[in-house]
Amino acid sequence: MPADPQRDPYYRLRHSLAHVMAQAVLELFPEGKIAIGPPVEHGFYYDFDLPRSLTPDDLGEIETRMRRIIGGNHPFHYRVVSAAEARELFADQPYKLELIAGLASGADEYGEVQAEAETTVISTYKHDTFEDLCRGPHLEHTGQIDPAGFKLMSIAGAYWRGNEQNPQLQRVYGTAWHNQSELDQYLWRLEEAKKRDHRRLGKELDLYSISEEVGPGLILWHPKGAMIRVIAEDFSRQAHLKAGYEWVFSPHLGRAHLWETSGHLEFYQESMYAPMDVDGEHYYPKPMNCPFHIKIFQSHMRSYRDLPRRYAEYGTVYRYELSGALHGLTRVRGFTQDDAHIFCRPDQVEEEIGRALEFSLYVLRSFGLSDFTAYLSTRPEKYVGAVEDWERATAALERAVQTHGLPYQVDEGGGAFYGPKIDLKVYDALGREWQLSTIQFDFNLPERFGLEYVGEDNQAHRPYMVHRALMGSIERFLGVLIEHYAGAFPLWLAPVQAMIIPITDKHVPYAEQVCEQLKAAGLRVELDLNRDRMQGKIRRAQLQKIPYMLIIGNKEQEAGAVAVRTRSGEDLGPIAVGAFIERATEEVKRNV
Repeated sequence: MPADPQRDPYYRLRHSLAHVMAQAVLELFPEGKIAIGPPVEHGFYYDFDLPRSLTPDDLGEIETRMRRIIGGNHPFHYRVVSAAEARELFADQPYKLELIAGLASGADEYGEVQAEAETTVISTYKHDTFEDLCRGPHLEHTGQIDPAGFKLMSIAGAYWRGNEQNPQLQRVYGTAWHNQSELDQYLWRLEEAKKRDHRRLGKELDLYSISEEVGPGLILWHPKGAMIRVIAEDFSRQAHLKAGYEWVFSPHLGRAHLWETSGHLEFYQESMYAPMDVDGEHYYPKPMNCPFHIKIFQSHMRSYRDLPRRYAEYGTVYRYELSGALHGLTRVRGFTQDDAHIFCRPDQVEEEIGRALEFSLYVLRSFGLSDFTAYLSTRPEKYVGAVEDWERATAALERAVQTHGLPYQVDEGGGAFYGPKIDLKVYDALGREWQLSTIQFDFNLPERFGLEYVGEDNQAHRPYMVHRALMGSIERFLGVLIEHYAGAFPLWLAPVQAMIIPITDKHVPYAEQVCEQLKAAGLRVELDLNRDRMQGKIRRAQLQKIPYMLIIGNKEQEAGAVAVRTRSGEDLGPIAVGAFIERATEEVKRNV
C-alpha cells in the first residue's frame, strides 16, 4: 500500500531512493523500460522491463551504483510539463507514455480518474541524469540520504498495473531508514520475525497442518496445537460466564431466506460459499453468527427487565478467500470466531460498552498481550439509523476508551454504514501491530429483523445491538500468540509443561512414578523413553520449547527428587517432587 507523505517521516527518503535505484538500473541496462516506483511501508520498490532476468548478484551492483549517485549530492528538481512535452521526454518509455495518456485524461498512475483533464498537472522530478514522471515530494538532494541506511531486499514478478493480462515486470524491493542503526534494527526484526513465523513453528512444534487434499485455508489441529486451543478456549469461556455472558450454540448453515433477511446475500455473497440443496431449498454455510444470535433473542418476547442479554459462542464460519491471500492461521477459509452479541436498552449502552472493553482488555492481558491502541471509526456519509443513535453510540465508545486510558485515533467517517466501532489493535513482542478485538454497533440488523422489546411504558422499542469479537478468530489469535512467544508458551498455555528424562533404563520405574504424580496434580507431562543420551534428550525437549526438563539419575531417585532444567538452559538443581509440583501449579495459577 502506498505510503502517506503527510504522516510518514520516511516518505521523502524512500521516494527519493526509488528514483536513485531506477537511475542505477538504467545505467546497467540502458535499453531498459521503467514503470512505477512508489515508497511503501518500510521501503520502496520500482518495476522494470529489462532484457534479462535480474539475479541476487545484480542487487549488489545496483547498490554500489546507488551509493555513487548519492555521493554526487544531486539536487531534486521539480517541474511542470505539458502532455506534449512529457510524451517527447519519455518517447522511448511505453509504460510512461501510457501513464501520460491517463494523466492527460484525469487519471492517476493506477488508472483511476482523479480530476477533469483540463485541471490535471503533469510534473517530473529530475536528479543527475535521471528524470521521472512524479508528483513528489522528494528530498532536497541525494546527499541527504545516508548511504549506509538502505538495502535492496528482493526481486519479484509483478504485472503492469496489477493486471495479469498485461506484461510481467521485474519488481525490485528495497528498505530504507535514516541511518545504519535503524536499518540494522529493522533487519534484526525481520530475521526475528522469520524465526517466529507461526507457519514454520507450527510445523516444527507439530501444532497444526494444512492438507491440499482437505483444502487450502482449512486447518487440521494436531494434539499439541489442539491442547493450546482447548486451554485458551476454556479460560476465555469461564471468563465470559463470570462476566455475565450466556453461552449459545448455532448450526453451521442456514436457509437462504435467513441470509436474504440479514442482507448477506445482497452485500456479502462473493465471500460466501455456494449453497447446497436441501429438500428443494438453498442452504448456505454461515459466513457470520449474527443472524443466529438474533433468532435466539427473538425466540420469545423480551421485557426491558430482561435486558441486557449477552450471547457468546465459539462459532465456526466459512468465508471464501482468494488462494493468494491465504496465510497459515492468520488468513483462512474456515475459522472459529469468539463471537458475542449484546442486546441492550439505550440507557444501558454506556455501561455495556465500558464492560465489553474492560473485559476484552482483561482477557488479552491474561494471554500476555498488554500494549494496545484503539481506533474509533465514526459515521460515514451513507449510513442507516438515526443521527442521535449514532452520536450516543460514538460518545459511549470514545468515553470507554478514555476511561481505560488507552491511546486512540479517530477515523472520521470510517465506520461501516450500520454503526460506529472500536478496533483494538495489539503490539506483539516485536512491536508489530495486530488487529484483534472489535466492538461494533449495528443499527441495521435490528431493523431488518424487526427486533423489539417491551418497555416500561408497555410499548414496543428497538434494542441496541453490539457485535463484540474479542480474539477475532481463534485461529488468527493463536497464530499471533505463537509469534508473540516464538513458540515458547508460558507454562499455563504450554501443551507439554514438563519432559521427564531418565538417564538410564534402571531409572525408568521411578520416572514413571514421577510422571503419574505430576499428571495426578493436573500437570501435562511426557516421559522420554528414547535410548538417546541424556544431552540429546534435553536438546530435543528444548527444541520443542518445553518449559521444564526433569532429569532423573541415581541421586534424584534416592532423594525422591528431580533435577530441574528450563528450556532457556538454566539449571535449577535437584528439587523434591512435591516441591516442584507446588512450584509449577503456582506458576500456572499466575498465568505465567
